[in-house]
This record gives sequence, structure tokens and C-alpha cells, in this order.
Amino acid sequence: MHSLETAPRPARAARPERRTFAIISHPDAGKTTLTEKLLLAGGAIHAAGEVKARGAARRARSDWMVIEQQRGISVTSSVMTFERDGRVFNLLDTPGHEDFSEDTYRTLTAVDSAVMVIDAAKGIEAQTLKLFEVCRLRSVPIITFVNKIDREGRGPFELLDEIADRLALDVAPMSWPVGMGGRFCGLWHFGSRTLDLPADDATGAFAGARVAATGLDDPALAAVVPPDLLVEVQEEAALAEAGYAAFDQPAYAHGDLTPVFFGSALKDFGIEQLIAALGAFAPGPRPQPAEPAPIDPGDPAVTGFVFKVQANMNPAHRDRIAFVRLCSGRFRRGMRLNQVGTGRSIAVHSPMLFLARDRELAEEAFPGDIIGIPNHGTLRVGDTLSERTDVVVTGLPSFAPEILRRVALRDPTRTKQLAKALDDLAEEGVIQVFRPELGGLPLVGVVGQLQLDVLVVRLSAEYRVEAALEPGPHNVARWIAADEAHALERFMADHRGQIARDRDGAPVFLARDDWELGYTARQNPAIRFWATRERRER
Repeated sequence: MHSLETAPRPARAARPERRTFAIISHPDAGKTTLTEKLLLAGGAIHAAGEVKARGAARRARSDWMVIEQQRGISVTSSVMTFERDGRVFNLLDTPGHEDFSEDTYRTLTAVDSAVMVIDAAKGIEAQTLKLFEVCRLRSVPIITFVNKIDREGRGPFELLDEIADRLALDVAPMSWPVGMGGRFCGLWHFGSRTLDLPADDATGAFAGARVAATGLDDPALAAVVPPDLLVEVQEEAALAEAGYAAFDQPAYAHGDLTPVFFGSALKDFGIEQLIAALGAFAPGPRPQPAEPAPIDPGDPAVTGFVFKVQANMNPAHRDRIAFVRLCSGRFRRGMRLNQVGTGRSIAVHSPMLFLARDRELAEEAFPGDIIGIPNHGTLRVGDTLSERTDVVVTGLPSFAPEILRRVALRDPTRTKQLAKALDDLAEEGVIQVFRPELGGLPLVGVVGQLQLDVLVVRLSAEYRVEAALEPGPHNVARWIAADEAHALERFMADHRGQIARDRDGAPVFLARDDWELGYTARQNPAIRFWATRERRER
């Protein structure tokens, strides 16, 4: 019941099946290492563990920003495409830090499934829980990878029970560690009935040594597993198979069950089985929410949406790339697509496929694929691109910032450069920019402090703008609207000193704190104060 081999195989298609998935986790759970090992297994890179950079800095292939290399964290989403077993895998590596939750949310709108990485020593952490809830809201099915089983950590039963209890999911263990931490001596796979063994050298990595067995009571295992540990794993595995759910494809697809794989990304345990599960279990392209109706991937008309914009992937050329998730149709290089909402028609001459910062020209692409379109401010997050003119993809909101700061230039002659930089970074979603109606310094809004650190670093490194971020009189921002235009105009006139505009010109109310916001809302019942706003609104 836990076997990958018994999973139903879809009929052979005229083109390779797509698996578009994200990796989500709390910081330091090993997400970036897992990403690198998946790329290695997929043949997309040829050296694991360390990618040489200036100063021999250790960094994974997906973390290409200077600040990511310096701090060892992911602060921007990367897109990587590779092929394995006749399938095309589109892997979206998301920021793990909670300060970049909006970027992660937008990325999750572009995937069909997710891999949730959990540190065996820490279990479910706060950011993991938040990201899981986003997946649940969008009915994204999840495969769980419990990482770092070669280090001291919590027991597998405790981890499985926590996943089941805190996430309200059925869990189906697909593998089982034979010992953990200093006692770790292998990984048992329920479906194939094989035991992967660590190398005898200092690395203790999986180097291909695998023992096939009829079961955990097979005498062949006694030759490679200490007697006390073998008895322990026999008892644990029997309890696990009896006490937890068997894998069920419909339950997984509906988000009610998660198959759980134990492993070590650093030492290559469980990687092959994880990729096999993504190929066998994870769904292909799913319908995307849209108006007037969801977009079916079988629709012959090409439709996609912009879920991310990245500036300066190649700093020498000051380029700007719009990341587009294709929802339907067969895209071909050079075709014209309508930018729904503006009425423009755009010819896409140089679409790209990605391996982090590296890229190659895409002659064609299909539903589930992520392509990059070079542009100069024409495309924004939330834009719909389609051969049709009557469809708008929905579900990509902006969130009200939790921190507001004024931007003060150290060199007043760099005003134009600052304006360009803020516009680029706001387009990416790194920050939001608000310009007060009565003039004055622009305000930047972010979810967390780390975004401010990234802003200062990128202003200096990419735009040669030195700026300081100063507290202002306002700490809360809300978009405002009303059913009657004159009611909104009157409110804005009465509160002119607290009104700003976002980069799309939408009005925003600025308050000192939540109390003032609540008081103002009660005094003005005709005005709606929004904490979210659809990105597609122009």
C-alpha cells in the first residue's frame, strides 16, 4: 500500500508530462540543499554540495543574489526546469524567511503541488505552518520530506503525530529511518522493500549501496544492521504500517493526506524516492481560477499570468524579467498575446526557460511551464496574457504592509535613480511604494525587517543609491474605496495629510496605529479599508 510501483500511471501523452511544484519550509530546514540535490538527480547540475564562487563561498545554485550568498538564506523565488524519467519538472524555490511571505504566496499560485521540508530536530515550525495554510487555501497537495535524519532529532512517531495533529492531515509514511542521529545506519523503503546504506567513509552519505529484502525480517538485513537496532526498526515499522494511513491518491490530490518521506538532503538519502513520488503522485497542470470561469489546461487558447517580476538578474544589462505561468494552450516563440486589462498586444520574441539565473531560449512551452519574458516595465505581477480578450486570472493579492519607512537620500542628486530603483523593486514585490498626496519623501512598505535590509543592500549594489530608512508618523496603511465616488473624494479631502497613492495610483489611507485606523473606520462607515488588493487591478 505504500509502494510507488503500484501508483496508477497516466496514459502516454504526445508531450512530456509536467510537474510544477514548490518547496516550502522554515528557514534552515534544508530546503536549498534539497533543491540542489533534486537538480543534481535531474541532471541539471553536475556537482553537488558546493558551487564555487568568488572566495569559494558556499552557496546553493538557486541563491544568486549577493545578500543571499552573504547570509546563506533565500530571499527571492527561483525557477528551475529539469527533466527526469520522461517528465519535465518545474521547481519553484521560494524564500524561507517569513519576511518574504508575500513573494512566497504569489509563487504558490503558480504551482500544482508542493514539497514541505521539515527539520527532524524541530518539527513543524511557525513559518512552515503559515505556508501550509496557504497551500490548504489553494488546495495544493503536499508531499512531506522529513530532513536531517542523520542528525540527532525527534523520533519518527513524534514527528508523524505532530504533522497529523497540527496540520489536520492523514500521514502515510513511505520510508522509515533505521536509527537516527549517531545511531543512523540506513533508510528502509516500504514500497520497494529495500534498505539504503550509508557509506563506510567519514561522509556517511548514500553512495548507492542498497540491500533488497523480502521484509525487515529478511536475514540479509541482519548482516548490515546491528541486532538491537534491527529489532527496534522491525517493531517501529510494524506499528507504523498498522497505525497510519496507507497512501491514497484521491486523498492526497484533495489535500487530505500527505505521503511522508524521511531522508537527508545533505547525504542523498531519500532523494530518488522523492522525485519518483513527484512523478507518480503529483498532479499535472490544474485549472486556474479566473473570471468569468476557471481556465482549463486543455483549452487550446494560450493563457498565462505574471506571478513574479525580477529586475537585474543580469546586472550588466539592467534587465527585467516577468515570470509567467502558462495555464493553457501551446505557446510558441514569436506569438502575440493580449495584455488583458490594458488592451495592448505583446509580441513575445525571446521567452526563456530557467535554471536559477541561467537561461535558455524557449521555442515552445505548455501548460504548467514557467517562462520568462523580458520587458521594460510593461508587465506587472497579476497581469493576464492570453490569445483571448475575455479572461482574467484571479487570486494574486497585494497585502497591506506591516512596516512603513520614509526613504531619505544621502546624495540629493540621485533622486531620479532612487525613483527608478523603487519602481523596479516595487514591481518585483520586494517592497510597496506609497507617495503622499501632499508631497514629501516616498514611503516604502514591507512585511518584515529583513526586506528593509535587502532594500538597502540592493539600492547600493544594483543602483548605486545610498539611502537611509527613517520612521515616519504613520505605521499602518490601508487601501480605501467607496460605493459613491463623492464619498471617497470627501474623505480624501478631509484627510489630505494622511492620503497617499500606490504605484498604480490607488488611494491609500495612512494611520498612526491600529487604534486610529479603527476609529477612522467607525467614523466613516461609507469608506472601505482594505488590507488586501487584487494585483490585477491597474
